[in-house]
Amino acid sequence: MDENFVRQRLTELRIKKGVSEYKMSTDLGHSKSYIQSISSGRALPSLSEFIFMCEYLGITPRDFFDEENTEPILVRQLCNTVRKMPDKDLLALLNIAERLSEKQRDLDTLRHPAPTEVR
Repeated sequence: MDENFVRQRLTELRIKKGVSEYKMSTDLGHSKSYIQSISSGRALPSLSEFIFMCEYLGITPRDFFDEENTEPILVRQLCNTVRKMPDKDLLALLNIAERLSEKQRDLDTLRHPAPTEVR
């Protein structure tokens, strides 16, 4: 993980949240160019500022650094909603998620079949 990852990830998540560099900067209590200076490589946030940025984006630091999670804001929102659900609804949601996942795997297989051996 390097500084470029932090800059790129911050930009990616900010855009997914639908917020401008200017708005995020001022919402966090900084000058209007604060986030732009991070995105352009002129600065890096302190640890405490990084934590505030994660809170602002609605994610955890772990979510921020999870490269496999391309939608950490949505996943975090889903987790927060799921925590409030009764067990019966959780089981129903799990069944739906598993079915959707199976259908996606089937579609992926149809689109990209495994190579066949040539003899």
